[in-house]
Parts: sequence; C-alpha cells; structure tokens
Amino acid sequence: MSRPLILVTNDDGVTASGIRNLVEAVESFGDVVIVAPDKAQSGMGHAVTIGFPLRIQEVTGLFGSHKAWQTSGTPVDCVKLAVDKILHRKPDLLVSGINHGSNASINVIYSGTMSAAVEGAIEGIPSIGFSLCDYSPYADFSLAKEVVKEVVGAWFKKPQHELLLNVNIPKIERAEYRGLKVCRQAHSKWSENFDERKDPNGRPYFWMKGEFIVMDQSEDTDDAALKQGFATVVPVQFDMTAHHKKAAIADMLQL
Repeated sequence: MSRPLILVTNDDGVTASGIRNLVEAVESFGDVVIVAPDKAQSGMGHAVTIGFPLRIQEVTGLFGSHKAWQTSGTPVDCVKLAVDKILHRKPDLLVSGINHGSNASINVIYSGTMSAAVEGAIEGIPSIGFSLCDYSPYADFSLAKEVVKEVVGAWFKKPQHELLLNVNIPKIERAEYRGLKVCRQAHSKWSENFDERKDPNGRPYFWMKGEFIVMDQSEDTDDAALKQGFATVVPVQFDMTAHHKKAAIADMLQL
C-alpha cells in the first residue's frame, strides 16, 4: 500500500522555522508535500485572491527531499492550489503551522494558519492547525514538535474523517509541560486602538495597537489551560449557525 499523503502549509511563509519543524515532526507518518505562501500572511483569516493572478513556484533546498512549492496567494489559496493544481487529489491529512504565536480563543477567527486548516476541512480533508505561543522567529519548537507527533500519531491510530482541530502549545520549559487537554474556545476579544502618526511628507497614517482581553475565566477554556501548562486541543467547525438561537429568532419573527 502507498504511504499516506500529508499536505503541509502555514501563514508565516515558506521560509519560516515553524513550517520546517512541522515537516520534521510529521515526515515519519507519510509522504509530505509543502505548499505555503511566499511571504508572511499572518492575520489574513479566510481571505482568497480574486481579481489578481496567482503564481506557483517550486522550491528546492528548504525541506530536504520533500517536494515544496511557494505561492503568491493566501494560506487558503495555498490549499486550493495544492488540491487542484499540484497534488490533483485530496491528501490524507492537512497540517498547518507551526504558527509563531497563539491562535487560541478568538484568534482562531483571524488566523491564516487556522483558515488554511478550515479550508482543508471544507474540502473534506482531516485538518489540524498547530501554533506555539511564542512570536519570536528564534523560538524553541522542540516541545511543539512532540505535541505534533502525539496528536498526528493518535489520528493515524484512530482516524476521524471529519476532523478540524486547533492545537496550541504553551511557551514553557519542557519540565513544566502537563500534557494535552481538550478544551473549548475562551470568550475573549481584542480591544484595539489606532496610533496616529505622520509620514515624512506630513501625511497621517495609523498603526493598530491593541490589548487582548479574556472575559471568560472558566477552567475548561483553552486560554486557562495554556496558562496551566497544557497544550490545548479545540475541535472546530465551519458551520457558524447559532443553533441554540433558532427558536428564539423564530419567536421574535413570529414564525
């Protein structure tokens, strides 16, 4: 039997250290193909490129013997191009990351890393997004790689075909790590403000700043578990219907 095919992508760009560590973590499970943006695409969410051409270029030397391509598009574009133009088939598993920085809580909405995984799930591909809560380009990914191997290995032992997971790894020493914990997404938000500045020509421009506010202190959330030293696993879905509100809305509309 042929080896499983694993598609690897990210939002930090094809040269990011996180994606190299992700490839190293999953290469023992199957044949790996990398399709990633040619530049950083953090915070792109589920954006797709419309009205502009997309380009694909094969990359050599970054991932050893593994086939790799970079694209001019978003993380979601990468998944679409991989399935339609590069692989010509659905991979057995899609993994995205390892992201430089947290994608826990409300960050899942903005994340290019997780949007690539969501797109994979929409295509019917079991998909997992991995993020390390360390924004440094020189972050230590050794613990994150252990977590990737544990989660991916568990999936291969007991595969689920409708799978979409958001996995976050805390920035801690290995001795402080407490294991995996299945959680729900914490209720949180970014409180933004815009710093107004002047360019050399005196024209105003704005630089977004913000504070991350967690409004949910429950112990079963991803934010709480990360602070306790767990790597968090949140099952995600792209059906955004608020099923619990259907009856109330029908009553409001007198239907």
